[in-house]
Amino acid sequence: MKKLILYTIALLVLSANLAFAQNAHFTTSGTIEFEKTINMYALFRKDINKDNESFLQPAYEQYIKNQPQFKKLKSTLTFADNKTLFTPIEDESTNNGSFWGDDAMVKQNNTTFADLVAGTLISQKEVFETTFLLKDSIRKIKWKITDETREIAGYTCRRANALVLDSVYVVAFYTDEIPVSGGPEAFTGLPGMILGLAMPHENITWFATKVTESYPDAKAMTPPKKGKAVDYKQLVETLHKAMKDWGTWANASLKAFSL
Repeated sequence: MKKLILYTIALLVLSANLAFAQNAHFTTSGTIEFEKTINMYALFRKDINKDNESFLQPAYEQYIKNQPQFKKLKSTLTFADNKTLFTPIEDESTNNGSFWGDDAMVKQNNTTFADLVAGTLISQKEVFETTFLLKDSIRKIKWKITDETREIAGYTCRRANALVLDSVYVVAFYTDEIPVSGGPEAFTGLPGMILGLAMPHENITWFATKVTESYPDAKAMTPPKKGKAVDYKQLVETLHKAMKDWGTWANASLKAFSL
């Protein structure tokens, strides 16, 4: 009798799981609206050191009196057929706040197309006055998935952590309700779409604000074509050569353009 009861319970659980799987809805194409948020106060405070504090500290204090703490930028991620196209929306604000407004980290430099099946990436990168067209394999990221979850744009997302560019700590939140291994910028490689991304030590986040399910037309999924063709190794070599005399000031720009 006991075995019969356990068997019956197991059948009921299996039936419930099958019913859930049959009724579950998965989004495989559409458009995601992202908001990139930069903590300007924290980011620029890092630029001040004992060698420059005599002139940068007063500039920083003036900055925080006249500028908002957070800068927000918009972008979209269109996806279909296991391909994604990340497109920045032009920042219409005119008051960026002194020379810090030109910092590469506080801008959106990349329009990025990823073919998740072929494992290839095409990214148009605006690097100061030069436009590069990066063509290479999708970056392989060793994610560590955790049990932490949160809701983003109406989707339940699970947290994953990783290091990119050898030292940049990244936190991502992905949902398997969108079974596409994509994400903002060039971040991919999780078993679902990345709807939230944070680089805590860089004081920057990307979070989805809206997901619209639809099938985009061909034009909406066209890879970028403009720019000087390079692969990732060539881009990094070019950046290091151009910034070789910048000292520590080059670090943030190198990081921003390498993402």
